[in-house]
Amino acid sequence: MKNSPLTKTNYIIMGVSALLILVGFILMYGSSTDIAFNPDVFSFRRITLAPIVVMSGFFLMVVGIMWKCKKCDNKNSEENTL
Repeated sequence: MKNSPLTKTNYIIMGVSALLILVGFILMYGSSTDIAFNPDVFSFRRITLAPIVVMSGFFLMVVGIMWKCKKCDNKNSEENTL
């Protein structure tokens, strides 16, 4: 795993973002009722908060994949010069 492009930091960020996406979908989850119209469908939590949490999780996933470790770059450049 020495030549892996992803480091431990990348996996931690990606794990946090996956949890954030899961929390967002849990916030969107609604109760099942027999009522024809449930006004709780239009609550702030489901309409505004949950999509913001999910989208921030997706954005953080991209950051986690693209994150480049500065210490790792210095370490690799020293190994290449030896």
